[in-house]
Amino acid sequence: MKDNDWKNRLGVVFSTNPDFEYVEESVVEAETLPPAKQQLRVGIDRKGRAGKQVTLVTGFVGKEDDLKELGRLLKVKLGVGGTAKDGEIAIQGDFRDRVTEILNNLGYKAKRSN
Repeated sequence: MKDNDWKNRLGVVFSTNPDFEYVEESVVEAETLPPAKQQLRVGIDRKGRAGKQVTLVTGFVGKEDDLKELGRLLKVKLGVGGTAKDGEIAIQGDFRDRVTEILNNLGYKAKRSN
């Protein structure tokens, strides 16, 4: 085997076939849509966060790097912490109105969901 990275092969059953080669499935990221075609929802969430409020931006279609860049921009403009992963941006605190306003000014179609 050329690449002996065992972490990529967790859960794979051992094969006695000497010609067996493990092939990883590649995940293709969706191409990032332009801001005018994005349908973003801005809501609030408290579940699983010890009662703390978090503003969630969901509905982003695109690459993970572009999502993180948008999350970084929102965090800088608001002056708060947060994270961007798994297709959603979480901003610490209740900033639904300000986040919606910032996204609309950037050209995104953003609606307040709750």
